[in-house]
Amino acid sequence: MKTYAEWQHLSRTLTFNGQAYINGKFQPPQRGEYFPSVNPATEEHLADIAACDETDIDLAVQAASTAFQNGEWSNAAPKQRKQVLLKLADLIEAHQEELALTDTLDMGKPISEMMSIDLPDTIDCFRWTAECIDKVYGEIAPTGPDTLALIKREPVGVVGAITPWNYPLMMIAWKIAPALAAGNSVVLKPSEKASLSAIRLAQLASEAGIPAGVFNVVPGSGQTAGKALALHKDVQVLAFTGSTAVAALLMQYAGQSNMKRVWLEAGGKSPNLIFADCTDIEAAATSAAAAIFSNQGEVCIACSRVYVEKKIKAPFLEALLKAAEHFQPGDPLNPSTTMGPMVDRAQLATVERYIESARNEGGNLLMGGASDYLPGNGFYATPTIVSDATNDMTFVKDEIFGPVLAVGEFETEEEAIALANDSAYGLGAAVWTGNLSRAHRVSDKLQCGMVWVNTWGEGDTTVPFGGVKASGNGRDKSLHALDKYTDLKNVLIRL
Repeated sequence: MKTYAEWQHLSRTLTFNGQAYINGKFQPPQRGEYFPSVNPATEEHLADIAACDETDIDLAVQAASTAFQNGEWSNAAPKQRKQVLLKLADLIEAHQEELALTDTLDMGKPISEMMSIDLPDTIDCFRWTAECIDKVYGEIAPTGPDTLALIKREPVGVVGAITPWNYPLMMIAWKIAPALAAGNSVVLKPSEKASLSAIRLAQLASEAGIPAGVFNVVPGSGQTAGKALALHKDVQVLAFTGSTAVAALLMQYAGQSNMKRVWLEAGGKSPNLIFADCTDIEAAATSAAAAIFSNQGEVCIACSRVYVEKKIKAPFLEALLKAAEHFQPGDPLNPSTTMGPMVDRAQLATVERYIESARNEGGNLLMGGASDYLPGNGFYATPTIVSDATNDMTFVKDEIFGPVLAVGEFETEEEAIALANDSAYGLGAAVWTGNLSRAHRVSDKLQCGMVWVNTWGEGDTTVPFGGVKASGNGRDKSLHALDKYTDLKNVLIRL
């Protein structure tokens, strides 16, 4: 890991490309409009990003469709696609410091997290998915002796991917690695709040040998470029990570166009249940703090609701407050920094609004509160813990996407499960208990896609990631990700 001074020096040497990447070439937006990328830690201008619209999206989709039809990628043997994606993983690894720094400057994540989480996960995702694609077999159905029924997977065609700003490069990998491995062409619309690493990835993809038109990057706003991609009739599948509100719009756009399949990893309001039979209160408290304050709380699986059994509430809160002291806002280029700025002023204002709502609705502010924002000093929020929280409070119900933790209490296992499930969301949950039977029993009753027992957030590329209810559908990572980007075809032969 580089020193603070070395990261600062490297940040001054980086230059950024803000153009669209369509059909193997970087090009300006058709209408010539751009929007700024701003460093949220300093509010300094980084680059001008192409503000693409429906015209650029159409060009990219046409290029992707043509590339799919010509078959250079879609008809290539899986082992050939594997080799190209493995080379791309190697290139990402060779440029990992540059890519980590790019996302840190673009959206504020601490450089230590980029180097320890985002880049290793990104590299592993490409390598693991590349290695699996020539090991996925078709099936033969158990029909009678007079027929042979072959069941095989085929690429769907053009995949549109809309990715978020909180884990920019990592979320891109989760979408495009399985989509490309399966033989599809991809049009990527990265978040307008963090587009720079996506554009750089396009250049690396070209160097790795991905043919022109197979991978396209079209930056722009969700209201223009994102909407145009979702409405395009030549896009067969749309993969999205972001808010539940936008996810709902994308489903409408799919219905208004060609009924494309829409795979959604949407919002979350994950509960963290701390039972009195937890064997290590300090470990539970340390994990609870990390589960809401890491990456400034800008995490879809953040456990923003903690419910602690009443009989251990006092010692748990004491341990939680101590653990939270580890997370203090600072310059994300400093390797010792544990919290960077919020992604922009609007997100900081959202955090401030929910903290005020918590106060007004009767929450007990134990830590944090006002951000004391001053123009030019960065969009920093402070770790905030509010106790005496109940499920009817707005800040308990809504996804905030910031470092605000609601702490409530329960007395029975049944009450804990009811509180946890009393949410529109169903992404993840954590359970802390020393009772194995309770761990299984509670996990089975929680309405979510992922449960962590005596931990939080763990899981490598072999483990599926996704939720239920308003948190979306489908799964990223693991072999199950291929289900989103392939069609099953049955070929029945009369013998």
